[in-house]
Amino acid sequence: MRSFKLSEESSWLQKVKGTILISIGYLLSPLCWWNDLILNLPLAYCFGYLCSKASEDFLFPGLIVGYWLSNVLGFLLMQIGLGDLIQNNHQKRNIKKEILTGLTTSTIFTLIMLVLVQFQIIQIPDLQPEQLIRQLKSFFHF
Repeated sequence: MRSFKLSEESSWLQKVKGTILISIGYLLSPLCWWNDLILNLPLAYCFGYLCSKASEDFLFPGLIVGYWLSNVLGFLLMQIGLGDLIQNNHQKRNIKKEILTGLTTSTIFTLIMLVLVQFQIIQIPDLQPEQLIRQLKSFFHF
């Protein structure tokens, strides 16, 4: 009787953990339309700022990589959280496979977005990297 209660309690905790991971992942992912200004760009700028400590020329590339990584992390967290929601406690999880699947999904999403931008189906603002860096530095006061 006691082991059943522990199993039921851990199953409930696993579902709560999965829900939290899905929520955080959604907020970081590109599926959430308002997250960029509040979450992803500040995280990306912090990553770019850390990269710029090695060389000032690394700020903008670091910003781009940091932004991509925040979106990848969002997809990964959603995938891991979904695994917590739909899998039983008794099933063994393959974390390497889950990470590889998440990276593959994120890369495919990025490639689709690049194709859409390349064929001008999606328009992006025409910002010069120097202008963007100046605006970010003035906004964040780093």
